[in-house]
Amino acid sequence: MQDQVVDIAVIGAGPAGLSAAINGRARGKSVRLLSAENNYLSKAEQVDNYLGYYQVSGAQMMESFLQHTRQMGVYLEKGKAANILVLGDRFLINFNGEVIQAKTVILASGVSKAKEIPGEKEFLGKGVSYCATCDGMLYRQKTAVVWGLSQEAAQEANFLNEIGVQVVYVSNKQRALGINSAIEYREGSVQSIEKSGDRFRITLKEETVLSDVLFILRDSIAPNSLIEGLETRDGYIAVNRFMETNIPGFFAAGDCTGKPLQVSKAVGEGLVAAQQAAKYIDEKM
Repeated sequence: MQDQVVDIAVIGAGPAGLSAAINGRARGKSVRLLSAENNYLSKAEQVDNYLGYYQVSGAQMMESFLQHTRQMGVYLEKGKAANILVLGDRFLINFNGEVIQAKTVILASGVSKAKEIPGEKEFLGKGVSYCATCDGMLYRQKTAVVWGLSQEAAQEANFLNEIGVQVVYVSNKQRALGINSAIEYREGSVQSIEKSGDRFRITLKEETVLSDVLFILRDSIAPNSLIEGLETRDGYIAVNRFMETNIPGFFAAGDCTGKPLQVSKAVGEGLVAAQQAAKYIDEKM
C-alpha cells in the first residue's frame, strides 16, 4: 500500500472524515485515513442531538465511529499532513515525511484556529515550514526557531538538534518535558517573520532572533496553506452541494466547510464527499 496510489486520502478523523472513510470503502475504493489530533467531539461531555444516540459522551460516540471504521478495514494513521501538491491527475501529500500519492483527497480537518502571523504566508516554503522532520535536513549546521504549538513539537525540535541544527524553542508553556538540554528555550510566542539579509528576523514578544528558518509546529494547518489555490469563503472552504472545491478531485466535508458545526452535518457531508470522490475516479480515471 505504501508504494501504491491510493484512491481516496481522507485528512481528518472526526465524524466527517470517518464517514468519508467508510463510504469510500463501501464504494470499493482504497482509502487512507490521516489525522494529527483528537477532534472536538471526543471532548464533549454529552451529545443528545444525533439520531440514534441519546445521552452519550462525545468520547463514547467517537469510539463507536472508530470501531465501525476499523470493521470496514480502514485504520487511522497518526501524523500531520504538511502540504499537498497537485501533479497531473495525482495529489502528493507530505505526511510525516512520507509522500502519499492519491487520486482524490477529502479534507475533513475541522475548524482551524490557526491565525497567520505577518510574513508567514509570504515566506512559506522559503523560510517558513510546518514540518521539521520533512524539511529539517535542509538546515543542518544552520539555525532554526521552532515555535511549539503541538504535542509533537518537542520531539520535532529534538530531531532537528540531533541532525545538527542549532535550535531555539519558543513556547507559551514552561520548558517542554523531554526536550534536549542543548536546545535554547524562550517563553512566549512568535509575532512576525521578516527578511534580514540572507536570514530572517523573527520577532518574539520581548526580543528578536536571527535564524535561517522558522518551523511553526501547529496541530492543524489552515486549508489554504495546505494546498495552493484553494478557495475559501468567510474563513471556511468553499464547496458546492457535492462537496467539490475549486480544485478538481479535491473535496471537503464537515466543520471546515462552514456552519452549522454539528455531527449530523459532518457525517452527511462525509458521505456525499466519498460518493462524489468515487464517482470522480470512475469517470475521470
